[in-house]
Formats: sequence, C-alpha cells, structure tokens
Amino acid sequence: MSVKLTQGQYQHLEQLSNDQHVIAALAIDQRGSLQKMLNAAAAGAASETALSDFKEVVSEELTKYASAILLDPEFGLPAAKARAASAGLLLSYEKTGYDATEPGRFPDLINNQSALRIAEEGGDAVKFLLYYDVDEGDAVNERKRAFVERVGAEAAANDLPFFLELVTYAADLTSVADAAYAKVKPHKVIETTREFSNPRYRVSVLKVEVPVNQAFVEGFTDGENPVYSQAEAASYYQQQADATDLPFIFLSAGVSNELFLKELQFAHDAGSTFNGVLCGRATWKDGVIPFAARGEAAGREWLQTEGKANIDRLNAVLATTATPWDDVVTIVE
Repeated sequence: MSVKLTQGQYQHLEQLSNDQHVIAALAIDQRGSLQKMLNAAAAGAASETALSDFKEVVSEELTKYASAILLDPEFGLPAAKARAASAGLLLSYEKTGYDATEPGRFPDLINNQSALRIAEEGGDAVKFLLYYDVDEGDAVNERKRAFVERVGAEAAANDLPFFLELVTYAADLTSVADAAYAKVKPHKVIETTREFSNPRYRVSVLKVEVPVNQAFVEGFTDGENPVYSQAEAASYYQQQADATDLPFIFLSAGVSNELFLKELQFAHDAGSTFNGVLCGRATWKDGVIPFAARGEAAGREWLQTEGKANIDRLNAVLATTATPWDDVVTIVE
C-alpha cells in the first residue's frame, strides 16, 4: 500500500524534500515555549518583536541548507518570506499548546487561518499537531479523531499535503521524561502511528516521535537505569515502521543535536524506514542566548557557524540513514 497524492500534492511534497526525496526540514513554529526561552536569555522580557525577529534570522541563515522550513502564520510570515528560494514552506494550523480548561489536551485552530489561507501564503503543506494518548478512551479520542478528519479533508480540498504531528502522553502520568513514561512510550507511539495511518484521515506525512526514550536505552543511559535493552529498543523502531504505510519523519522533541543524530543512526540500524526529519530545537536552540542577550549580530554569527554545523551534521546522517519516500507515494488524478 501507499499514500495516494494528487499531482499538485506530489509537487508540493517534492518542494519540501531534497533531491533524494528525503525531507530534511527545519522546524521553528514554536511560539509560547520560544518566547519563554527568549525572555530567559534576555534576563527579563525580550522585545515585542523578538519572537518574529529570531524566526526571520533563523530562516534567512539556515534555509540555505535545509529542504524546507516549518513556521507558524502568527509570528512566522516574515521568516517565510526570508527563506531561501529552494526551501519549501510548511505552515502550522493549530494554536500553540492545547486547551487547558478541561482534561484531554484538546487542540484548537488558529482563529484567522484556514488551509486556503495557508495555500495563499505560499505554503506547501498544512501541518497540524495533536497530543494523543491511545488509552485515554473514546470520550476524548473520538473528538480528536474527528478533528483530524476535518483538517485532513480541508487540506485535501486545497490540494495541499497534510503533515500530522503526533505527540504522545499518558493521561495518568504527570511527566513524559521519566522512567515510568519510558516504559509505556513504545506502546503509545506505535499505536498512535498505526491509528493515524488510516486513510480516513487523509494524512500525507506523519511527523512522529521516536518510539523510545533514548536516554533509557542500555548504552545511552548516561547514569540512568536502563528501561530497554538495545535489542528491545531496536524492535520498537521496527514495529513503528511496520505500523504505517505512509511516509513518516522524526521530530527532535527538544533533545540535543548530538543525541538526535544518534537516534537517527539507531533507527536506521534497527531497520526503520523513516523518510527524513522536521528538526527544531536540536538545530537552533543554543542560538537563542546570543541572539537575545547580545543582539542580532551575535545570533547570526552563532547560526552561521554552530547552527550551520548542526544542519550539516544532520544532512550527513540523513544521507546514509533516511529512506526516500518514492516507494510509498502514488500519484492519482
């Protein structure tokens, strides 16, 4: 089986990919979390325009080396215009975070956006983030599944690929960073991957987490007690790949550049057929401090040196680990 795309969707997907049909994209659609980082680095409150300014500088300096950039239409449109001509554009459709007024981590859409408006802004894809716990029950999850169906239908109606970003959690646990969640994460991630591979959602590309917390893999633990052996972790990567017929790419989830590259190599060695990345903080987060604390010139210098080096390392690893998406995409009229 394969995902069926129109000629228009296929051409957009090509624009988002490198010459090898691998997605080597940069993500900087963070809003609230990035504002907090900028405020902390500025030792107080960053300027009113710091959020959009930082995105614009990142786009101008780094899209020369990436196949595409993911931005938000709330603060990222100047950055979209500053990107390299060769770089595709994904635009987020969801509001930052999730609804905290009731249990369930429900999503919401940006009030003044639509898939049509994303297309009019020059977007090559609609990106939508969903927080999902496969075990939370239908009272919550049926609402979420219907929500994704609507977004998928709207993206298809505007002949855009639909990138669905899936972030898992456990409703009965307070943290996703500890050993307790590490034990259940493979089940959560693999079954979430399986669910949203159903053609009813009209997803073009899944943006997913790696199926383990790599910090708890034997040999990666850095002082932590391991939760998985390397063989067990490798099995989970393979199970995730087997759970979908769609192109799928990994998100960096805030880990360091070094650890993310190790995750990609581990995934490849385990037999995962991932088709690229949408890499955010692992590329640019250490540039926030010089930008916010010392000014734009210092931020640009960091991006031109360390930021570029991060992308160069990522591209080198992708060249030997990622699988082109050609084999799982079919063009239909």
